Amino acid sequence: MIKAVIVDFDDTLSMNEEACFEMENEALALMGRPPMSREIHKSTWGQYFFDAIQVRSPGVNAEEFLKKHKIVHDQWIADGRVDTIDATRLATMDALLEQGRKLYILTNRTHREIVHLLAPDHDLASRITTIYYHETTEFHKPDPRVFDSLLSVNGFERQECVYVGDAPSDAVAAKKANMHFIASLEGAIRTKEDFEGLGTDVFIEHFADLPAAVAFLDKNPAVAS
Repeated sequence: MIKAVIVDFDDTLSMNEEACFEMENEALALMGRPPMSREIHKSTWGQYFFDAIQVRSPGVNAEEFLKKHKIVHDQWIADGRVDTIDATRLATMDALLEQGRKLYILTNRTHREIVHLLAPDHDLASRITTIYYHETTEFHKPDPRVFDSLLSVNGFERQECVYVGDAPSDAVAAKKANMHFIASLEGAIRTKEDFEGLGTDVFIEHFADLPAAVAFLDKNPAVAS
């Protein structure tokens, strides 16, 4: 049985790519820099943010950008324009809990980028056991050792866990860690072809498909495409 469902945050639990693109361009404008293209943002989506911004805006002072981005990010959070988790997604998490699963989030985001998600009154607080982020994992995706702390602290066997993400790097991390992997195509940035040869166990089109996909893995533990 799958005991732990570990979920990526951006464009898996919260559909954020477009909002983050606009938010980052707003921060670049505060620096007097030209906007990045949507294409470069999509192509680097899922990468560690500090590294990605240097590709998205070549020559940018990344440290200065992070300061401007924090100003914009905090305002967008206050306005409810990013990191939203709708009622359907909350209901999907509740369905997984009713199946007897433990829920975790594992993201490459830094503490600054997820501190609001850790609030005790957030909708995630009663549903997610632990949120693992950049500062709490010694290794980071796509390194499969990113899961080591979660597995050891919670006492799970690797085949009792499934990671759910939207990027090929998510698949690489999970499968090299000998875990199950479910690829979410909801963001329409990647296709099944992007995951070819990476051992994806199940594809889902919508987050709401997740309880059925996990139940399928219970019955078909050896399946992989």
